[in-house]
Amino acid sequence: MPVDSNIPRAVVEHMVREQVYAKLGVALPSSASAPNGLVVNVSARHCHLSPRAVEELFGPGYELTPMKGLYQTGAFAAKETVTLVGPRSRVISNLRILGPCREFNQVELAYTDAIALGFDIPLRLSGDIQGSPGCMLMGPKGFFEMPEGVIRAAPHVHMSPEDAAYYDVSHKDTMKMRVHGSCPVTFENVVVRVDSSFNLEVHIDTDEGNACGLQTDTYCELIK
Repeated sequence: MPVDSNIPRAVVEHMVREQVYAKLGVALPSSASAPNGLVVNVSARHCHLSPRAVEELFGPGYELTPMKGLYQTGAFAAKETVTLVGPRSRVISNLRILGPCREFNQVELAYTDAIALGFDIPLRLSGDIQGSPGCMLMGPKGFFEMPEGVIRAAPHVHMSPEDAAYYDVSHKDTMKMRVHGSCPVTFENVVVRVDSSFNLEVHIDTDEGNACGLQTDTYCELIK
């Protein structure tokens, strides 16, 4: 079956599964009959910055430079990085900035990152930063102090209304994600985020990805 090289891998895998099950004459498993193939990505530590923060760190009028497009439409990893200074004056260098800019500033770390830096960070959804600890960021042109915004991101799944209808869930519901393979794990309380611009994708952090031995070909399924 010829495949357009521009089609995302998850969509290709979904098409292949349909063909295989059709030839075998067996019923499709629930995940294989979903409207869109599921992508699960490990989200390494990173930050989201406001235009003001970018200018204070990189200079007046500075704009982020896209380096690599991400799976969500319009999102990208920027070429620019910053240095994060923790409460014990320990630092993380080359903390990647993800774009485009947002209205708020947020740093997302894994639990082991937080321990190394001396942070006691809450498990939150992106944007829920009230009462979280702050930090200092250093860039080539200056410093930027965040009074709050350092969190550990809760496992979550981005999905379109079409996906939400298929899985029979609504925005901010929770689901389970079963990870198969040599180290099977079931993640509880994966928060659903629904928007018409979203592609079906689960985000977990590096600690969670390492715990289940997630690989690019690991079979994962969402369960209500």
